Amino acid sequence: MPAKVVVVGSLNMDLVTRAERLPRGGETLAGKSFATVSGGKGANQAVAAARLGAEVAMVGCVGDDAYGVQLRDALLAEGIDCQAVSVVEGSSGVALIVVDDSSQNAIVIVAGGNGQLMPEKVAAVDAVLQQAEVIICQLEVPLATVGYSLQRGRELGKTVILNPAPASGPLPEQWYASIDYLIPNESEAGALSGVVVDSLESAEQAANRLLAAGAGKVIITLGAQGSLFADGSRFEHFPAPKVQALDTTAAGDTFVGGFAAALAAGKSEAEAIRFGQVAAALSVTRAGAQPSIPTQSDVQAFIPS
Repeated sequence: MPAKVVVVGSLNMDLVTRAERLPRGGETLAGKSFATVSGGKGANQAVAAARLGAEVAMVGCVGDDAYGVQLRDALLAEGIDCQAVSVVEGSSGVALIVVDDSSQNAIVIVAGGNGQLMPEKVAAVDAVLQQAEVIICQLEVPLATVGYSLQRGRELGKTVILNPAPASGPLPEQWYASIDYLIPNESEAGALSGVVVDSLESAEQAANRLLAAGAGKVIITLGAQGSLFADGSRFEHFPAPKVQALDTTAAGDTFVGGFAAALAAGKSEAEAIRFGQVAAALSVTRAGAQPSIPTQSDVQAFIPS
């Protein structure tokens, strides 16, 4: 069955500990718990899209270690097509995550196999991209690969989404023309635009700069403040559903996957944003990355309330 959503991106094993607060430099803290959880922004978004109703294929690389087997098996268990997930020599990607009592987190990522997802590997599975209606990319694999995937998605006439995470500075200028939906959070929007995003007004300023750079449309996710949509002719603010947050890990990935799944199902932009927001809100009420991602029925049950 053709994949409607194809995710080109990372697969990481998340090593998660909870502590009272995040440690300062040089400080050792006692942790409260530890768990290994399948993650990586690419894999998280693939799982989210699959649980939220889409047919999904993943393009990525894992190492030839035990984590690689677990990461691939976790996607297969979700019904995700993994024919384009390569096994490469060396370690799989790893994310070291500390979550504090206020549900904020600090993350260190080791690329591992993700660093070996080069453009030629994506080109070799072009048939998978051709099956897509929506192609999603992030920034946890080599930038050359992201740029190739965005451009190839545009050439194929697909809906192309870039979640520019993690972002440390401006994107290559030539990328923007290939992006239908650019979906950063506040800090990423700031890094890309040079605007400090700390209010709706500043989010609008950042969105305008990203549109001027050439992005088709921009959705800035604002955590508990919801999200801002901009298309060059209007802004629309979507308030976030009210929930009690436990762990914000993978909330952004859940939004992106849910938004993409809804678009692939023929929903309007506004419907897709609201659907993604509810999915993200539900995810923060649960611990972990992929374990926190809700299903389509979870979202549908929440919406009437």
